[in-house]
Amino acid sequence: MGATAAAPAAAPDEAAPTGAEHGSTDPVPTSWAFALLLVIAGAAALAASVVLTLDKIKLLQNPGFVPDCNINPIISCGSVMRTEQASVFGFANSLLGIAGFAVVVTLGVGILAGGRYRRWLWLGLQAGTLAGIVFVGWLIGQSLYVIGALCPYCMVVWAATIALFWCTTVHNLRHGVIPVPERWRGGVAVPARYPWVLPAISYLVVVLMVLNRFWYYWRTLL
Repeated sequence: MGATAAAPAAAPDEAAPTGAEHGSTDPVPTSWAFALLLVIAGAAALAASVVLTLDKIKLLQNPGFVPDCNINPIISCGSVMRTEQASVFGFANSLLGIAGFAVVVTLGVGILAGGRYRRWLWLGLQAGTLAGIVFVGWLIGQSLYVIGALCPYCMVVWAATIALFWCTTVHNLRHGVIPVPERWRGGVAVPARYPWVLPAISYLVVVLMVLNRFWYYWRTLL
């Protein structure tokens, strides 16, 4: 699998990007904190994907099935599951989540067990999280402005994907998996040192979008 045994790093990475590109045969150092993020975010999204898949099967078997997460007119999994957007490729989107997040969890567990992986694997994770964040961005827009409903389990997947994309990007910039030209190093130094900043900004933007889109309903609850 391209891993070599090594002792886990003792603390999260704190150095700014080096700009030194790793060769395809060089193991890339990875902190325990990032590995833990892979396990926790991946497991949460995997669990949400499994629940969504089971509910989708029940809905196919019984069109009158009402998921437990149908809470009110806005927070309604059933409304989302019945749309074309929930099966973009001809099958439930959650099946993609089961496959993808299982890989993420396995990768994180491998690192915590002492494994170190080569550059090609991290580039693969970068490509996967990039595809995931683009897909999630599209689904957020569809949920807010086309479907007009929110699915709590979907939102767990959104949150996990956002964190995984930004933290993977920061990890790869920091360790030269994605080369950083000299003139750009200053621009990525802050997110490299504070990897929580970009996910936090992304969460804030999504929360504001949700509040703005459904404010007509939220204000009735005040």
